[in-house]
Amino acid sequence: MDDGSRDSLTAAADLGVLEAAVTRATDALVALQRGDGHWVFELEADATIPAEYVLFVHYLAETPNLELERKIGVYLRRIQGEHGGWPLYHGGVLDVSATVKAYFALKMIGDSIDAPHMVRAREALLARGGAGACNVFTRILLALYGVLSWRATPEMPVEITLLPKWFPIHLSKISYWARTVITPLLVLRRLKPRARNPRGVTIEELFLQPPATITKLARGAHQKEPWASFFFALDQVLRIAEPRFPQGSNRRAIDKAVAFVDERLNGDDGLGGIFPAMVNAVMMYDALGVPASDPRRAIARAAVEKLLVIKADEAYCQPCFSPVWDTALVSHALLEAGAPQAEAAALRGLEWLQPLQVLDVVGDWAEARPQVRPGGWAFQYANPHYPDLDDTAVVVMAMDRARHRAETGGAYAVPIARGREWVEGLQSHNGGWAAFDADNTFYYLNNIPFADHGALLDPPTVDVAARCVSMLAQLGEANDSARMKAALAYLEREQLADGSWFGRWGVNYIYGTWSALCALNAAGQDGASPMVRRAADWLIRVQNPDGGWGETCDSYRLDYAGYQPHPSGASQTAWALLGLMAAGEAEHPAVAHGIAWLTARQGDDGFWTEDHYTGGGFPRVFYLRYHGYAKFFPLWALARYRNLARANERRVAFGM
Repeated sequence: MDDGSRDSLTAAADLGVLEAAVTRATDALVALQRGDGHWVFELEADATIPAEYVLFVHYLAETPNLELERKIGVYLRRIQGEHGGWPLYHGGVLDVSATVKAYFALKMIGDSIDAPHMVRAREALLARGGAGACNVFTRILLALYGVLSWRATPEMPVEITLLPKWFPIHLSKISYWARTVITPLLVLRRLKPRARNPRGVTIEELFLQPPATITKLARGAHQKEPWASFFFALDQVLRIAEPRFPQGSNRRAIDKAVAFVDERLNGDDGLGGIFPAMVNAVMMYDALGVPASDPRRAIARAAVEKLLVIKADEAYCQPCFSPVWDTALVSHALLEAGAPQAEAAALRGLEWLQPLQVLDVVGDWAEARPQVRPGGWAFQYANPHYPDLDDTAVVVMAMDRARHRAETGGAYAVPIARGREWVEGLQSHNGGWAAFDADNTFYYLNNIPFADHGALLDPPTVDVAARCVSMLAQLGEANDSARMKAALAYLEREQLADGSWFGRWGVNYIYGTWSALCALNAAGQDGASPMVRRAADWLIRVQNPDGGWGETCDSYRLDYAGYQPHPSGASQTAWALLGLMAAGEAEHPAVAHGIAWLTARQGDDGFWTEDHYTGGGFPRVFYLRYHGYAKFFPLWALARYRNLARANERRVAFGM
């Protein structure tokens, strides 16, 4: 970079102001580090998880914690939308299923159906077809409570567990989250238990027709012919055939499902590390007559309780924990910040992460890659059967950065090597990487009646593939290696005509485009590359007039026709800035404008406020608000901009 370029960089922002912002954010982030070295932030979903928690307690007829119920009620009322119902994300449209569950939970807690907020919810819901328009998961919950008949839910014979692996429908062919949720659900579907519901609460007033008469299964908007018609016809056949299945096979199938759950209970971190699977496991044991004192059921129940976030005035239940993800990303941000206390805190975080690497459990991923050795990290505190590629790549890149700075950097050599080996082994045949499995691309399964959510699979995605490319390139992988050529070709194929990339695990095209630009930069492609140029131009084009970037969860709609403006947010602004800097555009006025947006909106506590959801769970079905994103991503972007100015450099030297 010549002197003129450096002048444009340093002139773009007062480096004194920038340094002060970085210092405030760094100090605030270091102060949140736990005593053992890790970070974990709240992970918030929508109304469904806390509502299901309330209903779960009454399903089991446990003695409810009335103060906890009161606080959950406060939370549910606060997040009710202006439209009267409950959305899937902040500011979103009414979602029928979320509204049914939130209303049911509030009524269970004791809210009168004549209370203004309950009247508004009921009227809004009835105007949209009533509770009969809810999704499959909600129908199953209502069937467990006896509100709906089991005929209103898809047939799912527990004998699925006995099918051979070559069969077109097999549990190994669906995603890890679906596998852990469905397996205990198969037992529940067979046994058809009834919620104890000691308060006798029902919600017939939410239906436009008698609930018992509802039997028709709705098709998801994503479901296509001829597969949809085939699977819905198969559902009708199974309704007739299932009662005639041999009792012996039924018993073997239930035993196999229970054995699957038993093996993966995962202590008090829970089955799959996710709320729906944990709850289904407890209800499965209960339906089978396993007493509450049984160690399996007791530990499964304890796992659910750990997910509660209880504050002074309100409470809610998280879908899972994110400590590995949070700690790895914070470590990157602090290494970028670079102050001695920041680096020391990052190294403590990496020390906490190192023993969490899964080296001795061959997880479900081995169904597709039996020859690969374990070596990944999970998202949660513990989830050894289900490490993920995204976390593993991010942890490895942070350790690689640290080993060039720390006196004990050699200690990272083995975990880096094992993590790299596992990531390499999980590459899919199309060149990309998925989150948890390889080649989980049995798309026809998204047409089964149960899959009205369209999230049954875990196929390769750009954001995860980009992270793996970033890791390999940072570790020195040559661009002409077979795996790298396939990966770069995958990224090229997936770029949209407007220059952006889809973001599966973050909202959305800003996230995907940032991820891909980081990977291309790490692989040595600069702003002259057509892929990079088109992506950078897209980011510049969608910048808001105020200097920030924003994107709504509604961008996941099936009829997406291009970016629609949305108010700026801290994490999405940081992603766009990091993407543009990876594209070699640190001196572009758009970057200076974005940096100014971040510095102007930093709070007195050193952080940024962000109510909008920017995390992806299942597109169009389930979204996440990572409370940490607005704390560490802006710091990362500000520190990187400062570092490029200080070093008189244009090229980012790392994979992220």
